[in-house]
Amino acid sequence: METTIIIAILTMGGLGFIFAGGLAFADKKLRVEENPLIAKVNDVLPGANCGACGRAGCYDFAVNVVEGTIGVNGCPVGGDETAREIAEILGVEAGSTTKMVPRILCRGGSSEAVTKMADYFGPLSCAAMDLVAGGDKLCYYGCLGGGDCVKACPFDAMIMNDDNIPEVIEELCTGCGICVSACPRDIIEMHPIDRQVFVFCKNLDDPKRAKEVCSVACIGCGICARKSDGGIEMVDNLAVINYDLLDESKIPFDKCRTHAIGYLNGREKHLEEVEAEEGN
Repeated sequence: METTIIIAILTMGGLGFIFAGGLAFADKKLRVEENPLIAKVNDVLPGANCGACGRAGCYDFAVNVVEGTIGVNGCPVGGDETAREIAEILGVEAGSTTKMVPRILCRGGSSEAVTKMADYFGPLSCAAMDLVAGGDKLCYYGCLGGGDCVKACPFDAMIMNDDNIPEVIEELCTGCGICVSACPRDIIEMHPIDRQVFVFCKNLDDPKRAKEVCSVACIGCGICARKSDGGIEMVDNLAVINYDLLDESKIPFDKCRTHAIGYLNGREKHLEEVEAEEGN
């Protein structure tokens, strides 16, 4: 009995010694030394792991920056300050980036969009409403008002306004773009923060139907496109802006009966902001 136990102990001990030796050998021969710059870059990143940079997280971003497959200014959450710190670590030029922010391209809130005759009593999530019944509005292209984008924002940079349309708090927004992914209707787009002219509609219905479902819908009249010299084109009854060709001075904003195309803050307020910046 004792002999059997001794043999078992020696056998297990021998196997453990062999396996430990094998692991030690493998660790020595197969070890991949990590570039110490990766840890340094990772330390200066915000740690949000939001994926806005197009990578799996901050560490993955750090690896790609050090390997040169992504620029030092590729983190929208960290912005220019983080880009400068990374550039100092890597000894390269930082460059500058324009902050990107989400823009809500729908103004068909509770007072503008026509609701269905039958009330909706299902889940209030935008994703659920879009999948199950399309929400309580006749427009199948506009904001559902469930606030999925607001709930998804990790920085509390979005709120639902009194008209049940999301609004962006630019001071808190980091440009991560998570809200864009959360919207099932694709009415949220990322744009440079200084861009001011938009088509605040995504409706692809014919003009008659568009007028019936929402008072602020693009009705596909094409006036803005005809005057724009290529800056605006009509695609499936919807005015679409080509920002590379857009000349704001050629757009007859006052001719748009539903005000679907216009300035983000209104023309007068926008001009005041521009003059104030030039004065500084």
